[in-house]
Amino acid sequence: MKTMRIMTVAALIVASGWAPHVARAENRKEQDIMPNEKVIMLIEAKIQPQRRAELIEAARQYLPLVRAEPGVEAFYLTARQDDPDTFVFYEIYRSKAAQDFHLQQDFTKKFLAILKNAQVGDRVRTNLLEVAEVAPSLSN
Repeated sequence: MKTMRIMTVAALIVASGWAPHVARAENRKEQDIMPNEKVIMLIEAKIQPQRRAELIEAARQYLPLVRAEPGVEAFYLTARQDDPDTFVFYEIYRSKAAQDFHLQQDFTKKFLAILKNAQVGDRVRTNLLEVAEVAPSLSN
C-alpha cells in the first residue's frame, strides 16, 4: 500500500514536471501549422489641404467607435512629419473577419466617403506581416 502511494506521488511529480513542456511543444506545433490570421495594414492618403480640418473632425468622432470594435487591436490615424497633408492609417485586426466586420459598419462607410472626397488620388495600401509570427515558417 505504501509502495503504491510512493509510486503515485512519483508519477504525479514526473507528470507535473513534464506537462508544461509537452503543452508548450503542442502549442508550437499548432502555431507552425496555423496561418497568421492578423490583418495589419499601413494606408497612406494624400489629403486636399482645404479638407484637412473636416477630415480631422470626422476622425475625432470615428476613432473611438473603431477602437471599441471587437477584433480591432490597433487603429491609428497619423500624418507624415514631412507632409502633414498625407495621412497614414495604421490598422491591426485580429482576423480577416474582424476587418470585414469593421468595413460593414455604417460609421466606417460614412468616414470612408468623407476620406474619399477629401483625398487627392488613390490611397496607397501596404499589407504587413508580423515578423515574429512568420519567422519560423520563413526558414523552412
